[in-house]
Amino acid sequence: MPTIAIIGAGPGLGAAVARRFGREGFSVALISRDQAKLDALAADLAEGGITARGYAADVRDGASVEAALADAAAELGPVTVLQYSPLPSRTYLEPVLDLTPELALEALRFSALGLIHAARAVLPAMRAAGEGSVVLINGGTSVQARHGFAGTSVAFPAESAYGEMLHDALAGSGVRVAQLVIPGSIPKLRYTLDEVADRIWGLHREDGDFRTMLIPLDEGRE
Repeated sequence: MPTIAIIGAGPGLGAAVARRFGREGFSVALISRDQAKLDALAADLAEGGITARGYAADVRDGASVEAALADAAAELGPVTVLQYSPLPSRTYLEPVLDLTPELALEALRFSALGLIHAARAVLPAMRAAGEGSVVLINGGTSVQARHGFAGTSVAFPAESAYGEMLHDALAGSGVRVAQLVIPGSIPKLRYTLDEVADRIWGLHREDGDFRTMLIPLDEGRE
């Protein structure tokens, strides 16, 4: 059975993506910091007939991310899809004049370095199988810096650059790398969570450009 690992899984978009892929026969590895919340979400998904398990990890700790993904692959099956979508801390949404080197480094660990650890954990099996997908979910500061959101304006572009390089390097290998940019809060947009999950399913299924904008940048704000 194929497995999707959702890093940053929660009751909103993560749950919607879990249900969408679960309907297609995927097992679901739910990864975030709170094991109790993950267990509750996995139980809720199980009531809908979806095989799901929670694995606690902090994306700022690369070793814990790698361990969670290894456990998921061992228990559920090889990770065929990796969704990297941890929700940034509000401390990363501070004005640039208040940004410290320490906070910038933490934001980079959260976004770019966390993704690198996760990708390196799953890509060898995907490449060996000749199929798989890595999907990044980011806000609008991944493509346009905003001085009031300094942490993500520094870290999201680094995450995006790594993802785009993977997209180019893996072209033709059967492994897709894509980014969905959501410039604003989903409840305030014209799409439902299930519709966004459908879009993510499409990014997994279809070859295309690296970046997809859910809406034009000027229509939304983080």
